[in-house]
Amino acid sequence: MAKRSRIVGCGSYLPANVVSNKDLEARGVETSDEWIVQRTGIRSRHIAAEGELTSDLALAAARAALNHAGVDATSIDCIVLATTTPDNTFPSTATKVQAGLGLTRGFALDVQAVCAGFVYALSVADSFIRSGQATRALVIGAETFSRLLDWNDRTTCVLFGDGAGAVVLEAAEGKGDSSDRAVLSTHLHSDGRYYDLLYVDGGASSTMTTGHVRMHGQEIFRHAVTKLSEVVEEALVANGLEPSDVDWLVPHQANQRIIDGIARKLKLPSSKVVLTVDRHGNTSAASIPLALAEAVHDGRVKRGDLILMEAIGGGLTWGSALVRW
Repeated sequence: MAKRSRIVGCGSYLPANVVSNKDLEARGVETSDEWIVQRTGIRSRHIAAEGELTSDLALAAARAALNHAGVDATSIDCIVLATTTPDNTFPSTATKVQAGLGLTRGFALDVQAVCAGFVYALSVADSFIRSGQATRALVIGAETFSRLLDWNDRTTCVLFGDGAGAVVLEAAEGKGDSSDRAVLSTHLHSDGRYYDLLYVDGGASSTMTTGHVRMHGQEIFRHAVTKLSEVVEEALVANGLEPSDVDWLVPHQANQRIIDGIARKLKLPSSKVVLTVDRHGNTSAASIPLALAEAVHDGRVKRGDLILMEAIGGGLTWGSALVRW
């Protein structure tokens, strides 16, 4: 028998304020609904209210995941929170969630891998469980990405939104093969040579300001198609599986054209791709758990289904995860 980590619950939270492409036009952003939809597939996004912090979103998603799992917060040994938009430079936003849940035991930490953050965080928590350092973990992706946007830059401000998603992981026994209901494997990569393709032009050490998102969109698109295809293949090969074995693709929700390209390579019909980018925009580290929670709660994902997750973000960072639900 092998020690595994199994997802036993998931939850999500989206701010109440929905901003459509038409709303952006009305606000004076030099763009149009047609331009945005054709290039990205995005029609609307959620924007956090004034005073609504990343920790608030994360805490709401965490509570929803715990409720879905039917477990008490006091049973959580560790919290791994992926975010690019922490409440403060320090301490970690994860510790604020820990306090919000009333926890005074275990440990909590943030992971920074931008849009690939949730896959990174899942890998970290999975490792803690498999090594015996934790029995039950909360993995959260949460962002108030709108706080990093230059609303005069139409190449970036139309792309992003705010939200949070979370899953509960717990230790389980398995055979150690791809039939286990568990996180089967995770595959992480980064290449700092491409640091300046997607970045924020500020920081505590460099400018002592928060800064704004800057992006070379065409270059990011090119790298995304190549690197995501490779890391998807890596996950399948590592588990002795074929593309036809995948029941659901739950991708990072950045651009519908990238998602469609990966689905074509896997020969997956659109009915097997969980798509939320049209309503959420790019919520960075929150996008995969938001999409997963939606597909689980509406009944699409069923016990035993094989789920493939993949994401790429600034760094560049990218990764994939295979999970048997």
